[in-house]
Formats: sequence, C-alpha cells, structure tokens
Amino acid sequence: MTATVDETHRSIDAVWRIESARLIAGLTRMVHDVGLAEELAQDALVAALEQWPESGVPRNPGAWLMAISKRRAIDRFRRQEVLERKHTEIARDLETQPSATEFDAALEDHIEDDLLRLMFISCHPVLSTEARVALTLKLLGGLKTGEIARAFLISEATVAQRIVRAKRALADAKVPFEVPERAELPARLDSVLEAIYLVFNEGYSATAGDDWMRPELCAEALRLGRILAGLMPDESEVHGLVALMEIQASRTAARTNAAGEPVLLLEQNRAQWDHILIRRGLTALDRAESFGPRRKYTLQAALAACHARARTADDTDWERIAGLYEELAALEPSPIIELNRAVALSMAHGPAAGLAVVDQLVDLPSMKSYHLLPSVRGDLLFKLGRYDDACTEFEKAAELTRNERERAFLLDRARQSREQH
Repeated sequence: MTATVDETHRSIDAVWRIESARLIAGLTRMVHDVGLAEELAQDALVAALEQWPESGVPRNPGAWLMAISKRRAIDRFRRQEVLERKHTEIARDLETQPSATEFDAALEDHIEDDLLRLMFISCHPVLSTEARVALTLKLLGGLKTGEIARAFLISEATVAQRIVRAKRALADAKVPFEVPERAELPARLDSVLEAIYLVFNEGYSATAGDDWMRPELCAEALRLGRILAGLMPDESEVHGLVALMEIQASRTAARTNAAGEPVLLLEQNRAQWDHILIRRGLTALDRAESFGPRRKYTLQAALAACHARARTADDTDWERIAGLYEELAALEPSPIIELNRAVALSMAHGPAAGLAVVDQLVDLPSMKSYHLLPSVRGDLLFKLGRYDDACTEFEKAAELTRNERERAFLLDRARQSREQH
C-alpha cells in the first residue's frame, strides 16, 4: 500500500529527530562551521519533503540526507572557489568522502566523537544560557524553532534570534570543532551539564503557563544525558546528572491528579512512580559515586535517592537529607539550598527548626522574587498554627509565580489557612 503524503511527512519528522544530530555533527566536522552545517542539513530536509512523498522513504534515510547535504556543500564551495581557497580544499575533501551507500560504515569511527564535539559547541561558555539551551534543542534535539518556542512560552522570533546570534557568536569566536583540552574540560563540561539540566528543569516544573509539567522536555534532556554518559563514561558528574534526572522523572505520573493539579511529594501515590527509572537512576548514582568525592549533581541525585528508597513518606530519612543539603551547601553555597535544608530540618526536628533557617533568608535580595520562599514559609507557619501569617505568605507566593497551576494551588492553600482561622 502506498503511503499518503501525511504518513510520509510523519516519517520524515521521525527520521529528522533520529538523524539530525549526527547529520549536523558529521557536517560540522566536514565544513568547520556549525551554522553552515545546520543550513545544509535543513536543505537536505527540504529535499526530502519534496521527493520522498513520491519516491518513498529510502532504505537508509540518514545516508540519503548526508549525500544531499554533501552535494549542496560541494556546489556552494565551488561557487565561492575564486574567493576562498580554503573552501575549495574542503570541497575536495568532501568529494573523497564515501558515497551514500558507504556512509554508515565510514562514519562509524567518527559519529560518537562528532556528537560529543557538537555538544561542546552547542553549550560553549561564549554563549548565554538561553542561547545554549535553544541551540542544544535545535541541533541535538532536532526540535523545530516553533517547538522550542512553545516549550518555553516565548515567541518563535525570539528563539530564532537567539539561535542566529548563537551561531554568529560561535563563528566570530572561531570556536573549533573539537573536544576541549583536559585543562578546559571541567568548565566546559559544566556548561554542557547545566544546559541539559535547565532543559530538564523547565520540563519538570514549568516556570510559566498553564501546565505544571512539560514531560517532552524532560524526555529530551534525559535522552541527551544518556547520550553524554555513553560518550564520556568516566566523568562522574555526567552519571550524577543522569541519575538525578532518572529519579526525578520517575515521579512524573504521580505529580498531578486527574485534573492536572499539583500533588506534593509526600502526598504522592508511590505505586505510580516508575520503578524502572528509579533502578536506572540508582545504578547511575552508584556509578557516579564510584569515582570519588561527590559533586553537585551527584549530591542532588543522592538526595533524590533518599525519597526513591523510602517505601512510604514516613520512611523518609530526613536527617540524612538535611546532612546532604549541608554537604551541598559547603560545596556550592546558595540560599535556595538553604531553603531546601530548612524543609528537611522541619521534617526531622519540627517546623520551628525549619522556620528559624527560613527567616534568615527573607531579607536576601536574591530571594525577593523567589516564590518558593514564601510558599515554604507559609507551610511552616501553617504547621505552627499561625494561620493568618501563613495565608499572607501563600498569597505572596501566588503573586510571584508565573505558573497558573501553581498559582491556583497556592491560593487554595491561602484559602485553607483562612478557614482554619
């Protein structure tokens, strides 16, 4: 039976998600320009959209796309031959590359290195955090500009502008297509891990909009993290981040009720947690901890593991959690870490112990617009029977959040406080 045009387009979308990262990575190695590589890959995608509905999806779609991309690159460089001798040399190199039918075998020695190099380019410190995230999703995730815009609730024009500026910044900085030298690796790897975790966090707790979560972003971050763990198996923090994301993602089904409203961690039905993801996360955590001293992602994964290992909320080892937060704060001091430590202390030693820590954070400028501070403070005040004060804090938190589900939840907590009074 002949596939319909719609079916072929869906097949092309699926092929693009699978093949685009390695296609762009391979082209970047060949043409030495990530912006041009993406442009050539997009040209090949347009050719697929034009030809595949009639000819059908080829047996090896990745090789087909690469062959078209290389042909376009050769044509482009030949047109510029008089102006740029370097491009002539690259075109000659491209012509000696394998034919489409030999593509997979020839690329076998390069694909992992190419993907790793592309990750380090997409997350280069010369780029802003927003640009790194957008470029990572575009080049490595195969997401369209509109999909990225919808995920972060910003305009397509804003996303497109970030991507254009990012590619221009990489070109201006003459960023080489290579894995950083050993001395540069820790800082550069941190940049990659941060970008992946930012994508995951936006999916796990959406900062704005009507949805509490955006699972598709969590899934994309997890996919990228797993790829990175395969490419850099001896880097503890890579496994630490994967462990953290696996365990956090395991709670997805339990984090909202049938109406889509948030369900707090201690009230979640743990039977709904994905125990396959938990086992994967605990395995990754063991791998991360086997390398020596724990760093921030591994410590956060250890915190998540405390909840994952507790059969019920009452079984949670809050003393250990408070100790882990103390260890994390010593490594990377932060008022947000202190706020989380306060929650753990309140669970281990009562709400007054937690409130004493929270009250020290109230006047910090960096926490003035952080909605979780009044949210936590409201919860502690509620537990202490100070219902008027709790109501005030919940209302303040509701004003600060940009997520509509969270705002409704906080206003409901404020209502409960008023009713108690």
